Amino acid sequence: MTTESAPTAPATASKSARSLAWTRRRHSAARFWREYRTHKAGLFGLAVLAVIGLAAIFAPLLVGADAQSVTDAPGKPMESPSSEFPLGTDQFGRDLLGLLVWGARISLSVGLLAAVLSVAIGTLVGITAGHFKGWYATVIMRVTDWFLVMPTLVLAIALASVMSRSIWTIILAIGVTTWPTTARLVRAQTLAVESRPYIERAQALGGGHGHIMTRHVLPNVMPLVLAQTTLVISGAILTEATLAFLGLGDPTNVSWGGLLQDAREAGAVSAGHWWYLAPPGLAIAIVALAFTLCGRAVESVLNPRLGASR
Repeated sequence: MTTESAPTAPATASKSARSLAWTRRRHSAARFWREYRTHKAGLFGLAVLAVIGLAAIFAPLLVGADAQSVTDAPGKPMESPSSEFPLGTDQFGRDLLGLLVWGARISLSVGLLAAVLSVAIGTLVGITAGHFKGWYATVIMRVTDWFLVMPTLVLAIALASVMSRSIWTIILAIGVTTWPTTARLVRAQTLAVESRPYIERAQALGGGHGHIMTRHVLPNVMPLVLAQTTLVISGAILTEATLAFLGLGDPTNVSWGGLLQDAREAGAVSAGHWWYLAPPGLAIAIVALAFTLCGRAVESVLNPRLGASR
């Protein structure tokens, strides 16, 4: 009995450790949600994002897969809002409500992916600059300062202009030009974490650079990274809309910024066709506001010392 049960002891201990870790994560998630629910503005923003996200996911079922088709447009060009077309039609006779729902897919996808890329770059730069210090930190932070003083939109336009017109170009252009703020914040948090005594103990016990950064620093900066991500998304969506409005987006995909560009080219401003301009503009503003509200609520939950209003 002793020889058979001995090999299973490490496996049992490992299983118990994993079970304890998952229990702690569930309790942390439940505690986070209890705190988040006290922020009414954050709940409102989350509800708005949920509705728009579900509409984008189920766009083929809600408005049909042929809503973007120019050859099979159901209406006449530039029809005003009516019972058949609640938001009117565009210059090709397509239903603007259907285009608005389809455009949510591109705008949200580009905003989310660009924000993730931006925060990932900023987190990597910030942690390494705060950990290694010396000449590496000096060089990398001077590069960061250069990106900070340069106009982000101008850099994104320049990068999108020299590359092929696609959503991946837009994502790359936004991601590689908006990371410096995250890098600065993460570096400051990394310096604060590495000044704590348990970091010295980990180094004395033989913990290498990778162990310190991934096992000790990264978990402590993740709350800041999460809050920063929700705030960066709104800016990424606005930048995507700006680039699409300037004609630097993918013309084969419908986005909210692309709809504004189409409206401008069709002369909707001078002709007074407000229904062509207002819906995509309002959609961009509402989603950006919703992400900002969620980001402020997350930031307040993870850092109660901010004392944000609820």
